[in-house]
Amino acid sequence: MTSAATTAGDVRRALRDRTEIALLDVRPEARFAEGHPLFAASFPLGRLEIEAFDRLPRRSVPIVVYGDGTDATTAIQRLRSLGYPQVSELAGGLAGWDGELFRDVNAPSKAFGELVEACAGTPAVDPAELSARLGRDVVVLDARRFEEYHTMSIPTATSVPGAELVLRAGALARPGALIVVNCAGRTRSIIGAQSLINAGLRNVVALRNGTIGWTLAGLTLERGQQRRAPDVPAAQARRARMAARAVARKAGVRHISRAEVRREQRTVYRFDVRSPGEYAAGHLPGFRSAPGGQLVQETDWFAPVRGALVVLAEDTGGRAAMTASWLAQMGWEVVLLRVAGHLVSGPWQPTRPALPAVPLIGPDELDTGLRAGRARLIDIDTSRQFLAGHIPGAAWALRSDLPCGRLVLTSEDGTLAAFAAAEVGGTALAGGTAGWAASGRPLQAGQGEMLSAPEDAYRRPYEGTGVDPAAMQAYLDWEYGLVAQLERDGTHGFAVLT
Repeated sequence: MTSAATTAGDVRRALRDRTEIALLDVRPEARFAEGHPLFAASFPLGRLEIEAFDRLPRRSVPIVVYGDGTDATTAIQRLRSLGYPQVSELAGGLAGWDGELFRDVNAPSKAFGELVEACAGTPAVDPAELSARLGRDVVVLDARRFEEYHTMSIPTATSVPGAELVLRAGALARPGALIVVNCAGRTRSIIGAQSLINAGLRNVVALRNGTIGWTLAGLTLERGQQRRAPDVPAAQARRARMAARAVARKAGVRHISRAEVRREQRTVYRFDVRSPGEYAAGHLPGFRSAPGGQLVQETDWFAPVRGALVVLAEDTGGRAAMTASWLAQMGWEVVLLRVAGHLVSGPWQPTRPALPAVPLIGPDELDTGLRAGRARLIDIDTSRQFLAGHIPGAAWALRSDLPCGRLVLTSEDGTLAAFAAAEVGGTALAGGTAGWAASGRPLQAGQGEMLSAPEDAYRRPYEGTGVDPAAMQAYLDWEYGLVAQLERDGTHGFAVLT
């Protein structure tokens, strides 16, 4: 696929044949969410340099891109400058895609979740029925990330992120109790409940439509809860591991040796699906932290190359095996690697390219310039990060909207700022916003000067609080139609265990 353009038919053929390919949508995320092919990955042009090496780890991978206007041409140039030779444009751009378009984000995983419910018959309970039963031998397990659970949750729920369910549910559920698994909408509720059922647990249901359904039913959510699942004894972890391995074997998951991994001639993704804390305490070199529930939920973000090999580091509680069983059903070749030998500690660190040679300014000099009104500082990281905490006096802009001139640019760690400064003839803040904070200077949260519309971030209808009920219902209606879209699309390759 080294020609100037690659047709939609070529892409679909590669997807059906499970040959290696990455289809990248380089528009801002909000535009991506308006409609895209099923396996297109959101890969915003403005963030390409800091995401490429980790999301596209093999430089010779075949890549097809599309975007708005000249975005695809710019993306091809940037990718080639980073060492990716096999990059082409989708013929005709998005308008040239003559198949199904899927809205929202993480569409492959969400469509798969709907297919699981349809094929496996995952049982569910309505919010009103659950509300009436709370406190009467009912255990509610929230399968989302802890941060999402902490923002708002079903009353009495305990945080048990998806991959932890099979390991920890037994420590929370009393004999004979109804186990209810919830997320914000549908996908993680369905996958979580079906994980427990596949592992042999009974009396398990999903909360129909999650916290969205709870809200639409006029019920009240809790805020700021801290309940977490306890540690489990070794015997329970052993039982969970055996159950998860049995499900993984049924899905066709196998073990692999390190030598086999080294011999691979295609993209290889290496993930550790345990909690971030366990990962930081000790993990295999080269493995990325990807808690299992989120990996299944966000496959298009963690692994945009279809046809790649996914290697999961095995753990003692069966979390990798259960995660692998789901990835296998989603059409991935996924294998387990036994953990042995030297481990490294610390959080995951992204791989960054070498910075271009641009003028740099330190926090002290920038602080003086801002106070004197001599510096014009623009933050080009995501609008979410800007609103969460930015340098006082900074404005925010999309990288594509930057004017040329005497600008000081900043981003989270300074990498994006350096690449953007090279394009517009500006100066980059050494160490970025993190370097400013590390110098002991404050960050300012909340609204600041916005020079661009924040279309880099798509607001999920299940995200945070204060979401319009009409948007929630529209989101559910969209999910209900995903199975029919999969049938019309014909490229998914999903195979649900029943």
